[in-house]
Amino acid sequence: MSKQSKLDYLKNIYQRYQKATKEVKKVILDEFCHVCRYNRKYAIRKLGGPFPEHKPTPTQRKRPFQYGTPVLVVLQAVWEAAGYPWSVRLKALLSDWMPSIQKRFHLTPEIKKQLLSISARQIDRRLQSKKNQIKKRIYGRTKPGRLLKHQIPIKTDHWDVTTPGFVETDTVSHSGDCADGLFAYTVNLTDIHTTWVESRAVLGKGETGVVHTLDDMRKSLPFGFQGLDFDNGSEFVNHHLIRYRKQHNIQPSRGRPYKKDDNAHIEQKNWTHVRKLIGWDRYDSETAVDAMNDLYKNELRLFMNLFLPSVKLKEKKRVGSKLTRVYDTPQTPFQRLLATKAGDLANQGALKSLRKTLNPFDLAKTIEKKLDRIWNLVHHRPKPKTEIMLKSCPKKQEQMVTF
Repeated sequence: MSKQSKLDYLKNIYQRYQKATKEVKKVILDEFCHVCRYNRKYAIRKLGGPFPEHKPTPTQRKRPFQYGTPVLVVLQAVWEAAGYPWSVRLKALLSDWMPSIQKRFHLTPEIKKQLLSISARQIDRRLQSKKNQIKKRIYGRTKPGRLLKHQIPIKTDHWDVTTPGFVETDTVSHSGDCADGLFAYTVNLTDIHTTWVESRAVLGKGETGVVHTLDDMRKSLPFGFQGLDFDNGSEFVNHHLIRYRKQHNIQPSRGRPYKKDDNAHIEQKNWTHVRKLIGWDRYDSETAVDAMNDLYKNELRLFMNLFLPSVKLKEKKRVGSKLTRVYDTPQTPFQRLLATKAGDLANQGALKSLRKTLNPFDLAKTIEKKLDRIWNLVHHRPKPKTEIMLKSCPKKQEQMVTF
């Protein structure tokens, strides 16, 4: 029985129930419960209450679409060129990229006004259908080192620095499905205060190669090293790095084993600057490493640090069981660096002049071309078969037969 039919039946018996005697009311109530399958107490409240009236369904106010197809086409193109940033960051870079956007799309004043006025929440709604295409899982192959840990202090508290130079570093493996043999790693480095990122590829993670890579990144930074924080991998916990940090007066620190939150800043950059672009395939040749470094040292470095804004966590507010995070205004790493008025001022001036001559859409296009070249150098190495593993290890074969 439908809801409307039950309401009509109640209206028909309501007046009769109100005027009936106690014995007749009992009969009407029994029949009402049997027909409508109501609980007796609920039926009594229905028949004893006010006369049932049909409440009109409230009409939902339909808001007109303010942002048309031309605005969404430009918005999606900028979003893709910028590497699919978060809506708050995307809104911040729209005004920063506007000169290049106007040259590329020849915007009308109305479209420009709508692009600059669209909210971050509206961006999320408009781009929702495209969001799930870029979600992937992050993993790593870092093995904890056993040497010299007692010489490196553990840092787990919040980074409270106001000057550039205190950095976190990590390695990202490019081993694919098989971790055997020699393969490429990306050594990733990010500054805590400015969020500046430098990346380099190296074949294997030998101690000498990683230290040489860190030194190359230090020379490329527009500021000097003051502190270096890393995990417990053997590529960082070794005598080579200790001699290097003493030579350059660098303060070392490390996170706790198996606690990625201690190195949260660099773990974020491992996704945005490496995994999201290079992926999880295997690269194990010098050619692939050279192609990655050609991208890391040139277009990607300039694109990420000069044109892509990021947000930093200011504070956390807890009200009962709800935790609210408050972020600062999105800024590019270069803007944060200029605001500090610290570091290599000559290098910063050169970067400022270079930025005026660059077009972020051209950089994004060049990055795509170089990524295509890198992806063509993937080594598709098959997984070892179970039969071959059993033949090479008779003990495992006996165990499998036993079980």
